[in-house]
Amino acid sequence: MMLEAKNVHKRFDGQDVLKGIDLQVEKGDVVAILGPSGSGKTTFLRCLNFLERADRGELVFDGERFDLHAANHADIARVRKKTAFVFQNYNLFLNKTVLQNVTLGLTVAGKMKKTEANEIAFAALRRVGMENKLDSYPSQLSGGQQQRVAIARGLASSPEIIYFDEPTSALDPELIGEVLAVMRQLAEDGMTMLVVTHEMDFARNVSNKVLFMADGSVVESGPSKAFFENPQAARSRDFIRSILEARQYDLSVTFA
Repeated sequence: MMLEAKNVHKRFDGQDVLKGIDLQVEKGDVVAILGPSGSGKTTFLRCLNFLERADRGELVFDGERFDLHAANHADIARVRKKTAFVFQNYNLFLNKTVLQNVTLGLTVAGKMKKTEANEIAFAALRRVGMENKLDSYPSQLSGGQQQRVAIARGLASSPEIIYFDEPTSALDPELIGEVLAVMRQLAEDGMTMLVVTHEMDFARNVSNKVLFMADGSVVESGPSKAFFENPQAARSRDFIRSILEARQYDLSVTFA
């Protein structure tokens, strides 16, 4: 087991946002985290990388155990060294070029020499098809291009797992495909990924596992194929029907 989250709880303003979430991830898994807005998906993902402090819960990562509430700075640094986080809104530095955005973490946090960092950054940018935009600034790029730079920044740190928080939600519809294509290629390359998404084609055809959440709880989890072809919970069936109808996806899904 590469990563395991156990009994993760989180409250905001007296409201239970996460009510004991469990998740198991093997190396090479692509886990689609699905659910309606407000179900706690993003909060759960952020708790796993200590961007939010869980009120209770445990993370087992590469055989090490971490208290998601009480982990110290050294623990958090060890977890983050093995992970990357891709945000909805890119989080690029607007005053830095594409190359500088990707190398900054390597040279500042990683204390890497600039020449080595540039080589790693170029390889990561080439991997996402952005090697011809090294000297461009974020304002000169489309949303899809900015998100691909953000993915390259994550790849440059050689993470064991990448967390994606609705990586296409801020994009115009015509730009979504280019980002999903990069993510599909990462999956084919064996990258372990946790992806909060509403992109049902990606969840159905690229992910191998689904975690479906509603109201802060796990309603259903398991292989993607089984989830889409034979969801066990009524809440799961209602969700799949509603989102596929809203987005006019192929509704050739058989519910047993």
